[in-house]
Amino acid sequence: MTTHARAQRAHRPEPGRRGVLAAGGALALGATGLLTGCGGDTKDGGSGDRFRAAFTAGGSQETLDPHVAPNFVDQARAKALYDTLGTYADDMSVRKRLAESWESNAAGMRWRVRLRKAEFHDGKPVTARDVLYSYRRAADPELGSPSQELLSAIDFDASSADGARSVVFVLKAPNFEFPTVFAGPGTEIVPEGAEDFRDPVGSGPFTYVSFTPGGTARYRRWADHWDGPPHIAELEIVPANEESARLNSLLSGQVHYAADMAGSSVDRLRKDDSTRLLTAERATAQQLLLRTGRKPFDDPRLVRAVQLGIDRRALVRVALAGHGDVGNDLFGRGLRGYPDDLDPRERNVEEARKLVKEADAEGLHLTVETSSVDAAWEPAVELMGRQLKDVGLRLTGRTRAASTYFSEIETQGVAAFNTTSTLPVSDFLQQRVRGGAARNQTQYASKKFDALLDRARTTRDEKDRLALLARAQRLARDESGLLVWAFSDANDAVRSSVRGLRAAPPNSHDWARFDRARVA
Repeated sequence: MTTHARAQRAHRPEPGRRGVLAAGGALALGATGLLTGCGGDTKDGGSGDRFRAAFTAGGSQETLDPHVAPNFVDQARAKALYDTLGTYADDMSVRKRLAESWESNAAGMRWRVRLRKAEFHDGKPVTARDVLYSYRRAADPELGSPSQELLSAIDFDASSADGARSVVFVLKAPNFEFPTVFAGPGTEIVPEGAEDFRDPVGSGPFTYVSFTPGGTARYRRWADHWDGPPHIAELEIVPANEESARLNSLLSGQVHYAADMAGSSVDRLRKDDSTRLLTAERATAQQLLLRTGRKPFDDPRLVRAVQLGIDRRALVRVALAGHGDVGNDLFGRGLRGYPDDLDPRERNVEEARKLVKEADAEGLHLTVETSSVDAAWEPAVELMGRQLKDVGLRLTGRTRAASTYFSEIETQGVAAFNTTSTLPVSDFLQQRVRGGAARNQTQYASKKFDALLDRARTTRDEKDRLALLARAQRLARDESGLLVWAFSDANDAVRSSVRGLRAAPPNSHDWARFDRARVA
């Protein structure tokens, strides 16, 4: 980073001849997007001290700036290079990471966080000033951090560093859910003043070696990490945008780890002795986003017609190959704040057809944005089209490139497929459903919903707070245009020689925890 010139550069390991050769092969992979051309080093994922992981890449606009890291591959790279104050357990409770402790005053307005002793890769200590800088930077709406909405709750003018390893956050309003911020994607701690991430310095378990946007990222073990050094010497995160490419590269031994396997590949992997599945059951919410701020879905009758017109059981059976459960238009099943006492939403063709007629929308053509990012989406579009034809609507898909899909659907179209992995319910509602939130892609706006969220955050009693979150969820279920049609398994896979990795929900601490990986 430009503000951390190389005064202590020797603290960071430099690649030897073996590393340089590996980088050349990795760049060939990234340039083509295909896992070919790895030379003779392809047996069982490559050499025993270099670990390769395959992900869907984000294209030429990718960056190692951790505060703008919306996709799985971005989060995996950020986890390697950087660290956060806290981390999510599987149930989305918050555990300590760089933070040694935190506590609030009785009003929930003032939070003190004490830091453990930790260093950046250039040898400088992680301080309270670095934390304040990182959070202030990620809270800037111009940057586009996935946690911007949550961090905007901080009054940075009133917040301060109280010594080198103690930071005091003063909030604009009481918030007893505030510690969930510490583990959120886009809240990684960077050195004070960092802006240029072409040669990044973090405090994570790996140091930076090289990166090509849309291509391969290479890292080296950092022996001085506060939580202990990684077991592997080198990490490569390589691009493979098609699920079939990730599957075949794993089966052929070109990579050790393949992210986001489709349900249709699960049976094949289970029968292959050379691989092992890491399945976090029902960890991913499969969504159809209906933009209530645009025609035709500004008419709530059409939102309701789509909700009632689809057959969720058939979608799970066909699009997910049976590897999932039906959704109920609510996020976060099984987590704190999820109202699990609601009856499932059943298909009702007669009622849906009636709503379409009332909206004078018979024969209306709807285009849904989709992509190969998730192997379930294209079969889901086809099946939904047949189902909605029964209620008088014509639905077809428009396929967009995987590398640009998520940026394009922020502004394009009236309906789009999306997935969201496990997050705290309170954070999801604040970031994705609250009126005016940057990541509210359905454009839902409800003063009543926002007021329920505000009351939940300012309520000290845990039971009362969760009841308010459940009320907000019920309201959003019927009005927001966020149609959760299924919960699918999150399937990653590894070579059978890999140890130290376990099945864990994406966004949780143990997901993509490559510093814990071992290769037999």
